[in-house]
Amino acid sequence: MSNTKRALRNIAIIAHVDHGKTTLVDQLLRQSGTFRENQQVDTRVMDSNDIEKERGITILSKNCAVEYNGTHINIVDTPGHADFGGEVERVLSMVDSVLLLVDAQEGPMPQTRFVTRKALALGLKPIVVLNKIDRPGARAEWAINATFELFDKLGATEEQLDFPVIYASGLNGYAGLTEDVRSGDMTPLFDAILKYVPAREDDPDAPLQLQITSTEYSSYVGKIGVGRILAGRIKGGQDVIWMNGPE
Repeated sequence: MSNTKRALRNIAIIAHVDHGKTTLVDQLLRQSGTFRENQQVDTRVMDSNDIEKERGITILSKNCAVEYNGTHINIVDTPGHADFGGEVERVLSMVDSVLLLVDAQEGPMPQTRFVTRKALALGLKPIVVLNKIDRPGARAEWAINATFELFDKLGATEEQLDFPVIYASGLNGYAGLTEDVRSGDMTPLFDAILKYVPAREDDPDAPLQLQITSTEYSSYVGKIGVGRILAGRIKGGQDVIWMNGPE
């Protein structure tokens, strides 16, 4: 078999409730060309559950992917509400980095502390996205300093404390490297993902190892397992056998 590896990045988006995760993911999907120009898309693409649409928050983790500059980026949108913290933990075990969204006016909030602790403990280095930078009352420097203090209190390493910052407006669909950005697109955020998220380190020719982190049911295909390939490879339509322990 060939050892050629697909250019790939695995990231999760974590934040406090209503800090703009799902809106930001929607913009990344739209601007990467995931949807056709004439395709009608719901305002909140990732909130597919009926309860989520009704409440306007994300409850279950969702998976999607975009292609950017020849790289396949797997994105997982995770809950920001404290009641669904277990979903966050499962997702973080699948990714190589996280986009930590912080509201430019509110700064780090209680649930931000919870998910950040989980990410840092797993050795992940977050990319901090200061969202809603265009809003009146945005306090960019204060929010960044508050995020740094939070990382420090949670025992972050020197490498984790040296986090990159992207300024963004998910609602208006632009990002930049300075707090005065008020136009453009999400290119700076895409570039940051390719630059700072480590590429996969695995062996495609090793025996298949697939870590299942969640399951769901489809009336069309039955039970579906969602997870991450840790070694080996799998193709569409291929039969695999689930094994328990040393069996």
